[in-house]
Amino acid sequence: MIDKKYGLTLKKLRIEKGLSQEELAARVGLHRTYISQLERGLKSPSLRTIEKICGELCISLTTFMVHLEKDE
Repeated sequence: MIDKKYGLTLKKLRIEKGLSQEELAARVGLHRTYISQLERGLKSPSLRTIEKICGELCISLTTFMVHLEKDE
C-alpha cells in the first residue's frame, strides 16, 4: 500500500518539475526502469534513494512526506 502511494506521489512531483523518468533517473544515478517500478509501486526504495530523489526534485524529505499524506 505505501509503495503505491509513494509511487503516485513521486510521479506527481516528477511531472510537476517537468522531468521525464529518464531525466530523473540520470540525475540520481538510477535506471529509468527502476524509476518506473517505483512509480508503479512495484519496488520499495531505500531511505537513501528517497533522499537522492527528493534532492533532485528540490524538496525536503519532510515536504515529500507531507505530499504523501495529502495524496491519500
